[in-house]
Amino acid sequence: MKQLPDEYYHLLEEIQAVDFVLVELTLYLDTHPNDIQALQQFNQCALKSKQLKQVFESKFGMLQGFGNSFADANWSWGSAPWPWQV
Repeated sequence: MKQLPDEYYHLLEEIQAVDFVLVELTLYLDTHPNDIQALQQFNQCALKSKQLKQVFESKFGMLQGFGNSFADANWSWGSAPWPWQV
């Protein structure tokens, strides 16, 4: 497998960390739907996740399948290593 730049790993780790927080906040909000601070934090993290994924995809190609990422002209889905392969 080809060597990937450090930025690839850094961005992927940031995305995973923010998405982990989103999962935890989702579970928390299921039982505390009126917690305004948690709702605000969820929205901030959702925006951060979207921004990080846009940066990642602009540099390294599609990250998410099933229409959650836009395809480039070369249909790069599957051409880069999968996140669990790195």
